[in-house]
Amino acid sequence: MSRADEIFAQNMTDIMENGFWDTELDVRPKWEDGTPAHTVKKFGIVNRYDLREEFPILTMRRTAFKSCVDELLWIWQKKSNNIHDLNSHIWDSWADETGSIGKAYGYQLGVKHKYKEGEFDQVDRVLYDLKHNPASRRIMTNIYNFADLHEMNLYPCAYSMTFNVTGDTLNGILNQRSNDMLTANNWNVVQYAVLLVMLAQVSGLKAGELVHVIADAHIYDRHIPLVKEVLSKPRHAAPKLIVDPTITNFYDFTVDSFQLVDYEYEKLESKIPVAV
Repeated sequence: MSRADEIFAQNMTDIMENGFWDTELDVRPKWEDGTPAHTVKKFGIVNRYDLREEFPILTMRRTAFKSCVDELLWIWQKKSNNIHDLNSHIWDSWADETGSIGKAYGYQLGVKHKYKEGEFDQVDRVLYDLKHNPASRRIMTNIYNFADLHEMNLYPCAYSMTFNVTGDTLNGILNQRSNDMLTANNWNVVQYAVLLVMLAQVSGLKAGELVHVIADAHIYDRHIPLVKEVLSKPRHAAPKLIVDPTITNFYDFTVDSFQLVDYEYEKLESKIPVAV
């Protein structure tokens, strides 16, 4: 059984059995029909995934691996905030008539900042430090820029990464203020596991642990039956991630640079509604 399945099942069961319902509160998210989208939540969930042991993708339901990687490259490689640069439609609800989501996500990673070594955007600074300052405890990114929040169509959910090199191993911490657990939890885990693998490979390192810290881990009211259905499904062994070993430049990776071998998963026939 995939370790990711085990962690996901534990999280979901804990939230449903011990979580706090916000039914009596005035909430921002709405369903497509205008009904308030209420949740049951747990505060401060911390999960650890050791990428040396397995690739952390769910098998009790399918996680769309190629779409995950495509969005990751859209944010971290293209540093884009326009959905016309993205091959899926997951951001359509937050885009304006030009396709922009405002000064959010990739836009923030692409802003250049001055350092004594020169000008870098956040991604290039990480790449520089992993090669030149691997002992640094300052290798991190943060896209929760308070000065630009009013120009973001959605505040960042997964907002910061902290990288740490131990010997020949690259570890990372993903901080997330809010996580729609059924829709996006494993999506985010898969993305940042891939990011850790990418950064490690081009820096001459091995990918180690991904630690995922979630402030508000929630399940929407209309997702409860679907969560129970997913948890009742059989579980399989984790697949193997194969990465093109010839790539040494972070910006040379494409969606086709990654392959999942022996990915077995269960089908979820029902469409998951998304609150906006």
